[in-house]
Amino acid sequence: MSQPDANAPQEAPVKVSFYEKRKKIYAKGVRGFFDNWRIALVLLTQAIFYGGLWLEWNDRQALLFHLVERKFYIFGLVFWPQDVIYLSALLIISAYALFLVTAVAGRLFCGYACPQTVYTQLFMWIENWVEGDRNARIKLDKGPLDARKLRIKATKFLLWGLLSLWTGFTLVGYFTPIDELINNVLTGNLGPWETFWIFFYGGFTFLMAGFMREQVCKYMCPYARFQSVMFDPDTLIITYDPERGEPRGARKKGADTSRLGDCVDCGQCVVVCPTGIDIRNGLQYECIGCAACIDVCDQVMDKVGLPRGLVRYSTESAMARHLTRKEILGHVVRPRILVYTAILAVIVGLSAWFLTHRIPLKVDIIRDRSVLAREADDGRIENVYMLQIMNTSEQAQRYRIAVDGLPQAEIAGPAEVDAAAAGLTSVNTVVRVPPEAGKPGSNPIHFEITAIDNPDIHVREKAAFLLP
Repeated sequence: MSQPDANAPQEAPVKVSFYEKRKKIYAKGVRGFFDNWRIALVLLTQAIFYGGLWLEWNDRQALLFHLVERKFYIFGLVFWPQDVIYLSALLIISAYALFLVTAVAGRLFCGYACPQTVYTQLFMWIENWVEGDRNARIKLDKGPLDARKLRIKATKFLLWGLLSLWTGFTLVGYFTPIDELINNVLTGNLGPWETFWIFFYGGFTFLMAGFMREQVCKYMCPYARFQSVMFDPDTLIITYDPERGEPRGARKKGADTSRLGDCVDCGQCVVVCPTGIDIRNGLQYECIGCAACIDVCDQVMDKVGLPRGLVRYSTESAMARHLTRKEILGHVVRPRILVYTAILAVIVGLSAWFLTHRIPLKVDIIRDRSVLAREADDGRIENVYMLQIMNTSEQAQRYRIAVDGLPQAEIAGPAEVDAAAAGLTSVNTVVRVPPEAGKPGSNPIHFEITAIDNPDIHVREKAAFLLP
């Protein structure tokens, strides 16, 4: 075997980076049909988030997830920890709704309603207002660090910070009553967990919407990674028509353009993209479906006198088979969509039925284990139970307690109890039966708790009665 020549020149080591160096994106603003929809959804979602905090219902906050009381108030509904099944149903409904929307129209949620997109848009509006348009921002960043630049940057960061803190404050206001939270802030008595979450959520809003932006969508968001599983050739996506657009070329005055496609290679679709991709390279996981490239391309087509739609919402199947818009919509209703829709409809229907038929009463029965069984003065055997009665309605109730399951079983003492509105009432109850009423050991009995004013509100719970 030949030996390597020690005197031969050695190749210089090549440095390989495992991470792409970020190039700051200066997205250009564009107005159009899809941008108007995006603005409308940004305003709508934030009106709900910031405004829902101040709605009142029955002299309380309408939307409140009270962690201290362990109650969730949603308008006229009061949920307790035992109602976690409804939270599970809500999460399942949200997941299937996202799957359905994605299968029909791709990453529509990402482009219009995702919190990362929404807050990035809000921060960019502030940035454009303070620093100017795209060219002004580029010029400012490349310029020297003088007093003017410091003033502009400080103003932008101040406004970002105020919006971030207000966002964190609003979030905490859904878990601590807003009146109490405001009073604690004004008096300096803000609790440690409220303080932590206001600054934690506000800080991450500032970081992700102000600085990370598209990096969250490209590297941190798992939805971008598994979206392809939910796509198929009939999923509506933002597409560039290469048959019509290629070969690209500028329209120079007096030049022969007969062999050129409709794409004038202006690069505006890249300039307006918030993630900095070129839609002409085909479907890419970085695309969040905001459709800014459609708005700007249509404007360019109008200026050069060419038909709109070079970049448009279409499907891979439609591009390959040259389907019309009517045929594209006809392919939307397909087996996959029907399955998603059916499952979603069943889950929503069942959840709505159980929610509307939910009994506003919950009972937990705990037998006193310190005394297994004892003999009363009249010779009967008695067991002691603690009944924890949860009145989940916002009206005070009076309940009647009855027991059955053993012959001549009865409640010793008061058989009625008052329960406060949306409160938990504990009551000790003694049950007595004759010694011959059952077999020695454990015997099943049932408690029946019924609202006196409304017999439809009743709960039947099983318990065990011990006989010596």
